[in-house]
Amino acid sequence: MKLLIVEDEIKTGEYLKQGLNEAGFVVDLSHNGLDGHHLAMTERYDLLILDVMLPDVDGWRILQSLREAGKEVPVLFLTARDSIDDRVKGLELGADDYLVKPFVFAELLARVRTLLRRSATPATELSLSVADLALDLARHRASRGGRRIHLTTKEFALLELLVRRQGEVLPRSLIASQVWDMNFDSDTNVIDVAIRRLRGKIDDNYDLKLIQTIRGMGYMIDVPEEQID
Repeated sequence: MKLLIVEDEIKTGEYLKQGLNEAGFVVDLSHNGLDGHHLAMTERYDLLILDVMLPDVDGWRILQSLREAGKEVPVLFLTARDSIDDRVKGLELGADDYLVKPFVFAELLARVRTLLRRSATPATELSLSVADLALDLARHRASRGGRRIHLTTKEFALLELLVRRQGEVLPRSLIASQVWDMNFDSDTNVIDVAIRRLRGKIDDNYDLKLIQTIRGMGYMIDVPEEQID
């Protein structure tokens, strides 16, 4: 597995690189946003670890550029910024996880391994579907009625969870733990923002609405009963 770290704090960057090397990963390290952006756009990586506050091109812009280019590599933000607004912004841009400085390396390593496991596709299962919604697990692609729907890595993971558990109401706490690897905070609207963005791509342009809100309980994906012949 090959990782890219973009971190302008030299000691932190070297510490991360050494630790991840010792854990068995091949690691490239960039100390500025411009070089990190170039590497991320031109090389193939299994995961990126991005600092948000960089002196030239910040982590937000790097991530936005990657997603606009269609690159779905998992991204872990390593940042001192932990406000709800920052988390929502990262989610909207397509981030997969956050770790706030100062951090414990063992936790970072666990998060890295979890993201890598989730980005890998089991060879035994290649596709999932609900009505005219289809998921290509091998290529991490979604489509409705044969029309490609462009999703971020996190949006695809959320949709896959919903489809795998079709007809089951999933509480926000479960979604938070399964997709974001975090404990649910009732004061944050991260889950609601994610569902709203996913619904905009999956349902808004179609008569048949698949993503359902079960008030006070959570969310599920299913064919509404009135649509079943």
